[in-house]
Amino acid sequence: MSELKNTPLAALHIEQGAKMVPFAGYNMPVQYAAGVLKEHLHTREHAGLFDVSHMGQVFLRGENAARALESLVPVDIIDLPEGMQRYALFTNPQGGILDDLMVARLSQDELYLVVNAACKEQDLAHLRAHLADQCEIVEQFAERALLALQGPEAATVLARLNPEVAEMRFMQIKRVHLNGAECIVSRTGYTGEDGYEISVASADVEALAKALIAEPEVALIGLGARDSLRLEAGLCLYGHDMNETTTPVEANLLWAISKVRRAGGAREGGYAGAVTIQAQMQQGVAKKRVGFQILDRMPVREGAEIVDQDGQVLGQVTSGGFAPSLASPIAMGYVDIAHAKEGTELFAKVRNKLVAMKVVKMPFVAQRYYRG
Repeated sequence: MSELKNTPLAALHIEQGAKMVPFAGYNMPVQYAAGVLKEHLHTREHAGLFDVSHMGQVFLRGENAARALESLVPVDIIDLPEGMQRYALFTNPQGGILDDLMVARLSQDELYLVVNAACKEQDLAHLRAHLADQCEIVEQFAERALLALQGPEAATVLARLNPEVAEMRFMQIKRVHLNGAECIVSRTGYTGEDGYEISVASADVEALAKALIAEPEVALIGLGARDSLRLEAGLCLYGHDMNETTTPVEANLLWAISKVRRAGGAREGGYAGAVTIQAQMQQGVAKKRVGFQILDRMPVREGAEIVDQDGQVLGQVTSGGFAPSLASPIAMGYVDIAHAKEGTELFAKVRNKLVAMKVVKMPFVAQRYYRG
């Protein structure tokens, strides 16, 4: 087992009373003294600061960067406007998902990618294998840190450091100065709340984080609440709610496949697995990711079998836990398509006990992105 890496904020986490756990090869804060429940609700009500520096940041540069990247994702990158960001998926030849990522256009010839921590080395190798002869690939895994400031008071707080950020809308991105450091700020996040993700040089991140937590609205939030927040928002966690064996259609991520890249679109197909994904879009799939409201009080966790009243296995839970905003347990998972309809009552098998649940629409908690 290789040694765990630390983010540039490791000392700050320990100083602030974090409980550290291994996550994606890093030593990461799972919670602070307040605990997961309070941290979760603080983010929903005020503003939470998350260290997400374990994620991978990559820049693609050159006039062919956007066209080149389109060969790896079912997403419109060529027409992505300057100063905007978009959700994307790396697919494999079978149509499975290799990773999900954010892609932003910083200028006509520069793209900025944020990829998942656990996949960043393989994603970088994937980019180099396919795009090295078409654009410059600049990996900034160690050089840059990443913070997420999330919650209804995030804009008020960040605007104190630079009023420009208040004007930004959901999915916009720009270079701005915060606390004397040049940052790349996007109005995005992984909580369902309004908020920002802030890329900054690793050398400058501690001073910026300290400036933010000095604001009365802000508390440091660990990975535990990050997970419960994203689950309430109905957002996938790569390696759990989707992987290389699940397609975007099965994962209920059709919205992420741009119209121009679909069958009949101006640049249809042309990415790995396009034939399979297009066929599934037209003919349907055998299983699908859905949300579940747990009708009993017992939490249902990842890996639990989903069954009908006769005990026939219909699928599996991929994420589950207590939803602090709803004061009840929720889950998501894959079920066969015949049982994926909203309102369908099913059971999860937990320690040989059948726990009643029903299929519900996601997100579980309304998303509150700022669209202006």
